[in-house]
Amino acid sequence: MKNRTFIIGLVISSAVMLLFLVGCFWTPYMPDKMDPSMKFAAASLPHPFGCDAFGRDVLSRVMSGGKITLFVAAGTVFLGAGLGIIIGAASGYFGGIVDTILMRIADSLLAFPSVLLALVVIAVFGSGEVQLVLSLGIAFTPSFARVVRGEFQRCRSLGYVRSAKLQGASNIRILFIHILPNIKSVLISSLLIGFNNAVLAEAALSYLGIGVQPPTASLGSMLSEAQTHIFKAPMLCIYPGAVLILLILGFGLMGDGLGDIKKAGGKHGSI
Repeated sequence: MKNRTFIIGLVISSAVMLLFLVGCFWTPYMPDKMDPSMKFAAASLPHPFGCDAFGRDVLSRVMSGGKITLFVAAGTVFLGAGLGIIIGAASGYFGGIVDTILMRIADSLLAFPSVLLALVVIAVFGSGEVQLVLSLGIAFTPSFARVVRGEFQRCRSLGYVRSAKLQGASNIRILFIHILPNIKSVLISSLLIGFNNAVLAEAALSYLGIGVQPPTASLGSMLSEAQTHIFKAPMLCIYPGAVLILLILGFGLMGDGLGDIKKAGGKHGSI
């Protein structure tokens, strides 16, 4: 709690996440409701973020779009980290032929562009949030696997692992009961970075028109729609862009703060 970087990041990310979570249950107006009389309306008390080219309340769409971003990013990290932990743990702990096979598979996935993978999944299964989670989760798996693999390689020769083996502990128990909790600091930092990357990836795919489809609100699709009117109504780009930047900034600062905490803990002999 004494780390200012972590606290600032926590406050920023919590504020944005709270806005998104409230959007799951309530928005000031219906996000897709059009009102031609409010077309390009400036920010006001009834409409704090103004209205877009169709007279839709921008704040309501940001709250609703953030909900989609939150779901896709969280789902992507859950799927990618889950698969990455399993692959990385087996690869780093067992080594040998297991390591070779699993890492070659991970390298193949890493060489496959995430946008192309998303296009393939969407072409086969159609567009939607679940399809985005599936494609991005698979694309993010190799990065998590490599981080976990390195930590398991480091830990497998440590004393507590050898002691567990001598006591007859199974490999599964050693992997997930003994080693995994001891790499939590590195894993949490990787999860925060992965969440940021997933947010950016979802926004980029929606911006390109291969993510969440209109009229469903998404921060990326809102930026794409607003670029046509950037000189007439620049705030339509600024509001969703600012929310996106704040979310990424908050989680980035939290990751940096955790890194500083880990370094400070290492200097004092503990974390």
